[in-house]
Amino acid sequence: MWLAYVCRSVNRRLMTARIASAQGARALRCRIRFSPRELQCDIRKCFASIDHEILCAILVRHISCPRIMRTIRSVIDSFLPGGRARGIPLGNLTSQLFVNVYLHEFDMFVQRTLRCERYIRYADDMAIISHDRRWLISLVPRVRTFLGSALKLQLHSDKLTLRTAASGIDFLGWVHFPHHRVLRTSTKRRMFRALQRPVAPSVTASYLGLLGHGNAFHLEQSVRELAILDE
Repeated sequence: MWLAYVCRSVNRRLMTARIASAQGARALRCRIRFSPRELQCDIRKCFASIDHEILCAILVRHISCPRIMRTIRSVIDSFLPGGRARGIPLGNLTSQLFVNVYLHEFDMFVQRTLRCERYIRYADDMAIISHDRRWLISLVPRVRTFLGSALKLQLHSDKLTLRTAASGIDFLGWVHFPHHRVLRTSTKRRMFRALQRPVAPSVTASYLGLLGHGNAFHLEQSVRELAILDE
């Protein structure tokens, strides 16, 4: 099984990201119960490296209307950093959609060519899970070659890791273990920094919703106490 997520709403992108993170985390935890090793990859400057011609070639295979394609092309080519037809603006709603369309080609490569049974991707962060350590290591050059030749993307060497479930798998803001997960320390610190100033009730509710997907009872209590102090 494989899963892919991306933000889908410009007005609720923060909430969507947290929901997708929780869903992806839950799916990942189910998989590591049976597959104790995880290869985690990240694409270097993914949004800034999207090739306009490749993206349009992918889209035209699925969109037959010339008028729609002209409109989409005008949106894509409205962003030309340094005069190059490369890159899409980080944070735009269309960019969130385009990066998922672009990396769908990689998803199909992982599923059909590499035959990975347990794979999950959130935007440009991805994880492949298996019992076989040597097989996971052997995937790295094949993944790097496909990304470079088919999509003109590069793996981020500093963010290429191989972990065991017993030592904890850091993915989407959580550290996952076979039977529980805890919030990543940096995520926890960022959350409490945000809550040091008055925030809308919806923000507090969003954090509580996120914490409800992990083993975070004491963190939930701390967030509730801070919310009471803000009232």
